[in-house]
Amino acid sequence: MGESAETSDFIVDCLTAWWSENQPQNVELDEWVINLDGGPATRSDRTQFIKRMVKLSQAIGLKIRLIYYPPYHSKYNQIERCWAALENYWNGAILDSVETALKWASNMTWKGISPIVQRVETTYEKGIKVLPDELKHYQRFWQRSETLPKWDITITPS
Repeated sequence: MGESAETSDFIVDCLTAWWSENQPQNVELDEWVINLDGGPATRSDRTQFIKRMVKLSQAIGLKIRLIYYPPYHSKYNQIERCWAALENYWNGAILDSVETALKWASNMTWKGISPIVQRVETTYEKGIKVLPDELKHYQRFWQRSETLPKWDITITPS
């Protein structure tokens, strides 16, 4: 959970932190598939998101495949179902502080699993755009699917 705006940098920093903690249990992976909802921070046309995901792929040495849910298909998105479970768990509780929200989120379960909840205190700048000349360097690692170019993207580390 963050106190700043949800930006491409926030999302990639959270993914990087998750990988740092979980990589030892996933050494056999050669590809990381991430399902996304196409929100403003992670859309496939966000230049800062492209840049940061390419850098992440290069840093961890894994191919990263981004699969986007089409608009208005949140019923298929596991994260949306988890948020619904969290809202039901809160059941009208007054979340009067960040600590209270973190406590409630940390103590819930969904499908028998407790979430990993961390507080991100970094302040993220909104509206960062990568200029076309710089973006060309990163786009060569970014391959759109021929059949679903907007919804299926593969990033290769080299």
